[in-house]
Amino acid sequence: MSNAAQMFDLTGRVACVTGASAGLGQQAAIALAAAGAKVVGVARRAKALEAWAEATGANAATVAADLSQRDQISDIAARIAKPFGAPDIIVHAAGINTRETADDVTTEGWDVTMNLNLAAPFFLTQALIPAMKAKGWGRIVNFASLQTTRAFPAGLSYGASKAGIGQLTRAMAESWSGDGINANAIGPGFFPTELTGPVFSDPERAARNATQTCVGRNGKLEDIDGPLLFLCSDASAFVTGQVLMVDGGYTAK
Repeated sequence: MSNAAQMFDLTGRVACVTGASAGLGQQAAIALAAAGAKVVGVARRAKALEAWAEATGANAATVAADLSQRDQISDIAARIAKPFGAPDIIVHAAGINTRETADDVTTEGWDVTMNLNLAAPFFLTQALIPAMKAKGWGRIVNFASLQTTRAFPAGLSYGASKAGIGQLTRAMAESWSGDGINANAIGPGFFPTELTGPVFSDPERAARNATQTCVGRNGKLEDIDGPLLFLCSDASAFVTGQVLMVDGGYTAK
């Protein structure tokens, strides 16, 4: 194995991926396991998690939990560390988009969006960070969005939470990079997932989004693999506090 290949090798690492029951979260869990990591998937839907773990094998474990319940974060963190030890890598892919227009945003919709999309990535990381500090190595990957910097219709609370992720990522980097713990974010474009179901259910809208990219198409789930492995491995040793847009050049236009 060349030195370049070794930089991306995650053998011996333990990763935690939230939102691992479907979509980009599950794709992240698959990619990390394929790179050699032991992976703990976290999501609400136990059956979907179990199906992923069964397909992955002995290097996969699951924690069925609702990360929007902030008072449960400490317990969830303890459960995450139980199968393979405390994680070296945390990927925060769990998210919700209530798609409420500005005039129709409810307090309930606002709170669950902020709790899951913004509060959970911070408080879960805060609970797991001491073990990373003790090892002197860690990787945090948050999931940003096109809406981290752009406003979309019916996306006020979601957009606000993802804008917060951009600053949270920078603040995490400032706080912990000196301990060997790098924090970055991936900003996906349009990928066919449950979260973007309303977009892809409209063929004209999906095609219009594709034409707004530089590459002329929407994302495929596997397009996330390379950027994710880069940010989760030694290859990104001098990269921290960044939002890497994986959007086919959508934001370049």
